[in-house]
Amino acid sequence: MTLVRIALDRLSRRAVVLFASLLALAGAALPAAAQTTEFMLANGMKVIVKEDHRAPTVAHMVWYRAGSIDEVNGKTGVAHVLEHLMFKGTRQFGPGEFSKRIAALGGRENAFTSRDYTGYYQQLHKSALAEAMTLESDRMHNLVLSKDEFDKEIKVVMEERRWRTEDRAQSLVMEQLNAAAFIASPYRAPVVGWMNDLEAMTVDDAREWYERWYAPNNALLIVAGDVQPAEVLALAERTYGRLPARPLPARKPQIEPPQRGIRRLSVKAPADNPMVVLGFQAPVLRDVERDADPFALEVLSAMLALNDTGRFTRRLVRELRIANAAEAGYEMISRGPGLFLLMAVPAEGKTTEDTERAMRAEIARIAADGVPEDELRRIKTQYVAAETYKLDSIFAQAMESAQLEITGFAQRDGPRMLERIRAVTPAQIQDVARRYFGDDTLTVVTLLPQPVSEKRTPPPAGLRH
Repeated sequence: MTLVRIALDRLSRRAVVLFASLLALAGAALPAAAQTTEFMLANGMKVIVKEDHRAPTVAHMVWYRAGSIDEVNGKTGVAHVLEHLMFKGTRQFGPGEFSKRIAALGGRENAFTSRDYTGYYQQLHKSALAEAMTLESDRMHNLVLSKDEFDKEIKVVMEERRWRTEDRAQSLVMEQLNAAAFIASPYRAPVVGWMNDLEAMTVDDAREWYERWYAPNNALLIVAGDVQPAEVLALAERTYGRLPARPLPARKPQIEPPQRGIRRLSVKAPADNPMVVLGFQAPVLRDVERDADPFALEVLSAMLALNDTGRFTRRLVRELRIANAAEAGYEMISRGPGLFLLMAVPAEGKTTEDTERAMRAEIARIAADGVPEDELRRIKTQYVAAETYKLDSIFAQAMESAQLEITGFAQRDGPRMLERIRAVTPAQIQDVARRYFGDDTLTVVTLLPQPVSEKRTPPPAGLRH
């Protein structure tokens, strides 16, 4: 999990801890797993249907296996720019018509771009599914990209970059961390793009991206909710199934070379407090059955910072009072290389050097002494409860399945991954703590706070997410 997600999820995790306790002590009933059916259209588009008949609603999603990892130097941010332009009209529906029609149906819609994929979704009454599929399939093939609309929207994206990154110290720190930690992988560039690339971007760059990656054989359709698989398949064949497949470009591996020593840098930015972020090169999951270390690293991350009883909060914040906040993060699943992240904000009278030493000392304690079985059991129970708790949301069911599929796994791998998490042993935790946290794979970025201006840039008009 990323540090940004960690910060957003802290309050909800308190509820998860309570849920985990009830689950362990009282045998609370879990949400029933959705019945899942898979289809493949003749044009190569995969369709996944997850039945959940508790309410007459559906989540309809289309994900493209195209994110910032597929961009090239000089055109960073184009995946995200095109995401914005997907709402600017087709040959059949004018600019803004997509959103107006979904709103008129009583639905909500949005989109997102990440390093690994771009996704579009609508949540609405099941009776509106056919209309949503008609609209979404239309812009997959018939998007109109005009210079006038591009010129307006690129300004929105540049303002979004200023607001989300350049005016936010933590975002600048994370951006610089990725740029320093990765030298070959496209993960070194921000998803929103470098400002100079946005300034130089043209409508032809966006059109080239659309024509390169937006094809049914590079897309995944997920429909979850109060639906019948046969009905969804019929709708999919009538809408998406009519679109032609296109040859896809060969994807270059762009393997990150081994790091050969510690990398350190500092970032000056307006902020109230200093902070330090450590990123260790770490493996990500490639094979659910053969790989073991990613599962152990995922549990180690949870042990350090799953909730307020994690080791970082318990020791660094409460006992030692070295930090006001300390977090850990690790993305087990991604198309590119991985980082295991540690972050801390020093307490009053302490320095970033103090917090860096304290975080690394906690990892070293685990490497030297291992972890108690009862602590590991508690963390795994809370982790599994949090993942299971998500099944209560139709939207989360669809998101989880889509992310697995688009990053090279199968949606049915989800339960097996939880089994592997449950099976992680103290010896495995100790082993990864020993092997992945040395200087040679470490990048450290320190925030040097500058005076904070009272003037704040407002969110850009048209910001969708």
